[in-house]
Amino acid sequence: MGRFLPHPDDIPVELTLLKPECISRQQLHTISLGGMACNYHRAWRHGTALEVRMPTLNPDMRYLGYVAWCLRRKRGYLVGIAFVDEQTLFSARMGEQVCQIERYCRLHDSHDDLQGIQALALEWVQEHANEFSHESVHKAFAQPALD
Repeated sequence: MGRFLPHPDDIPVELTLLKPECISRQQLHTISLGGMACNYHRAWRHGTALEVRMPTLNPDMRYLGYVAWCLRRKRGYLVGIAFVDEQTLFSARMGEQVCQIERYCRLHDSHDDLQGIQALALEWVQEHANEFSHESVHKAFAQPALD
């Protein structure tokens, strides 16, 4: 199974149940390409189909995923959401990249002007974009076949 990118806590995520879809543990383990992990206020059952949204960044951006795991934390749950096709995984990774850039710019809030924000975004891309590249998605997609 591929890796799960941590979603930044300061970017809200919405998880919506998709009924009646569900996937078995074995099938999910076999076809999952990896996905994202986010903190959430409630637990989800393994294999549950979810729609993932990040409305503060783009209300129209939606990803279909399945709960790969759900871990209890002190304040809520850490939910691993797996994606089962290469295009969804790549789109979700691009969405996560935007979230990470947004978070990076917030942490360096001394730059309020557009040029400063663009410079910070470029700095983040130069340091971290490889982790989100098409090649990295392709490796995650090919990995289950090699196991």
